[in-house]
Amino acid sequence: MNTRFALEKNNLYFILAGVILIVIGFCLMMGAPSTKEAYNPDIFSFRRIVVAPTVSFIGFVVVLVGILIKPKGKDSLESSDKIVEK
Repeated sequence: MNTRFALEKNNLYFILAGVILIVIGFCLMMGAPSTKEAYNPDIFSFRRIVVAPTVSFIGFVVVLVGILIKPKGKDSLESSDKIVEK
């Protein structure tokens, strides 16, 4: 029986790159919060409001592309794995 994984090596590289971008985006959002005693204006910085969510969103798109991209040189799974009926 010939079993194959649904995703190829290139797909897994796209997914890994997307996950890394998501983690980087969430790390960019981190920082000191505002408390009752002290207001921290850094919570509204350009990095936390614009850059970090954009990087995370791009990471989610890359993961989606990694899942949906079709492997090169292969028409479909059905053409290479035909079921022989007896």
